[in-house]
Amino acid sequence: MTAFEPDCRRCPRLVAFLDRVKQQHPDYRCRPVPPFGDPMARLLIVGLAPGMHGANATGRPFTGDHAGILLYATLHRYGFASRPESVSSDDGLELIDCRITNAVKCLPPLNKPQTAEIRACNDHLARELAALPEDAVVIALGTIAHNAVLRACGEKQSAWPFAHGRVHRLPGAPRMIDSYHCSRYNTQTRRLTQEMFHQVFEQARELLPNP
Repeated sequence: MTAFEPDCRRCPRLVAFLDRVKQQHPDYRCRPVPPFGDPMARLLIVGLAPGMHGANATGRPFTGDHAGILLYATLHRYGFASRPESVSSDDGLELIDCRITNAVKCLPPLNKPQTAEIRACNDHLARELAALPEDAVVIALGTIAHNAVLRACGEKQSAWPFAHGRVHRLPGAPRMIDSYHCSRYNTQTRRLTQEMFHQVFEQARELLPNP
């Protein structure tokens, strides 16, 4: 099993949903969305799942929807991206010492994957984490991503509760920083502000000085 299966169809509900979306939007990807960035990067960002009109359409994580606006601007600000905006999968943007993936690689209905679907996709994430350099840092965007990382590392969720800005030093695993997800809901309600998001990446940059 590899870290990414472009033709994976192991989750019946997601497969049926993607097939319906493909009929409505023939030009959308409507398949598992691959990770984006440097395979040997020291920073791995883990999101929830592709968005309907974002990554599910463009084929690049956090590209084409609101959540990517703050993420890519922040990555550029802290030296992890060549440009502050991700428009399409062929826009020339490059990530620098950074890679973006999702806990669930396929678009779920209402952006809410079921527990069984998160678990079915977890071996992909486990392989991504195992391939990281020893000094790597993971930023988990939201509780589902946080818990998916813990499961992939063989850790109990109860031992490592989610908290925005908290750094978890997992035994035998990459360091993980929690952040609220940069979704439209979280930013518009100011559960997550730009300053709060920047603070997370300042922590990541302190842990990962420029080479």
